[in-house]
Amino acid sequence: MAQDSTQSPFNVTSMPVQTSSLAIVSLVSGIASWFVLPLIGAFVAVITGHMAKKEIRESEGRLGGVEMANAGLVLGYVHLALAFIAFCLVAVIFTALIAIAISTAGWSSSYIRIVP
Repeated sequence: MAQDSTQSPFNVTSMPVQTSSLAIVSLVSGIASWFVLPLIGAFVAVITGHMAKKEIRESEGRLGGVEMANAGLVLGYVHLALAFIAFCLVAVIFTALIAIAISTAGWSSSYIRIVP
């Protein structure tokens, strides 16, 4: 069987896949959230990571970078979770310090008098 001369020896699917720019932004901002932009970088990493995964899914194989988007998402979510835990700890410690200050000051309702 003779090969048709109009057929290309290259397969169309062997074209290089372009990386999603949103995936790159997600990864870079996820890394930056740990060193430069603490909360802003984490929020950007999470938002652009989800946008990148949707863009890659809808591109039907023309775009790549799911791993970068996932890494950005993990970095962003972990940073946000640790920031939330730190905020809760600071709130608990602050509340405990206020409670200790009030209890050791010896204040009671018997010292409060309303003058008419």
